[in-house]
Amino acid sequence: MALVSEFLGQLTLSYGGVSILLTQETGHQCCRRIALINCVDEQTIIDILTRRSYIQRREIAFEYERIAKKDLNAALKGALSGSLEALMLGLMKSTAQYDATELKASMKGLGTDEETLIEIVCSRSKDELVDIKKVYKETFKKDLDKDVAGDTSGDFAKLLMALVQSLYEAGVKRKGTDVATWISIMSQRSVPHLQKVFQRYKSYSPYDMKESIRKEVKGDLEKSFLTLVECFENKQLYFANRLSEAMKGKGAKDKVVTRVLVSRCEIDLMKIRSEFKKQHKRSLYQTITEHTKGDYQNALLSLCGGDD
Repeated sequence: MALVSEFLGQLTLSYGGVSILLTQETGHQCCRRIALINCVDEQTIIDILTRRSYIQRREIAFEYERIAKKDLNAALKGALSGSLEALMLGLMKSTAQYDATELKASMKGLGTDEETLIEIVCSRSKDELVDIKKVYKETFKKDLDKDVAGDTSGDFAKLLMALVQSLYEAGVKRKGTDVATWISIMSQRSVPHLQKVFQRYKSYSPYDMKESIRKEVKGDLEKSFLTLVECFENKQLYFANRLSEAMKGKGAKDKVVTRVLVSRCEIDLMKIRSEFKKQHKRSLYQTITEHTKGDYQNALLSLCGGDD
């Protein structure tokens, strides 16, 4: 294997939509800095892991195991705790691995975390869901759709199942509200087609699609439909609003903030930052600063990538 130092020292990272020339510190040097990770301050770990891509973090993990003779994830668990630990361990997974793990956690134990289920299943594309299902099966030796079916019920379960199974038979067949038809329409997952459906819906109804959803369905099914419509209209705005809601009042919903930043940091975080500033008249960076603290805050700010 070529030296990781050569790989990391020369690579330009496309991160959140912006190209950043990596520091000339090599992967080998990174590993030496964290080889005695239990003695290293958290900021060193944050600096190394939040400023690289997933592929580069995996290369660092490989080199770390070669040098330190121990697993980097296990070392991180021993050195960190709380929200910072969850964030750093999340960064060590691919996006599909992270989403699969979050979905499994949302269905673990007696209760179901419907909010996480809705966010992930309703905001991911068909191709992303295919990857998530594959990783879920490989990791947990179970089918995602069967686990979803076992932890949900009613029309909410039907919608999630349709999305996870990627059904494609729907069409607008009649005027009026019919949950089964809505489920089949939403599960088609074709953004251009659905945008046309939403426009046509206005000619049949005095309300737009979101207004009709709020009038006709309630609870988790309402939240799921609204999430789908918002993501079809502007996915980055949806995530910007998720972050805003998670950081209202005192403190923050760390799990939501972590999940959005980890899952979107190499996809569209720069666009989310832009939508956040446009919609909420303040930057994401400033909001994180006001509602989080300590090393966890430092890690989030580093992932965020700067103020707007």
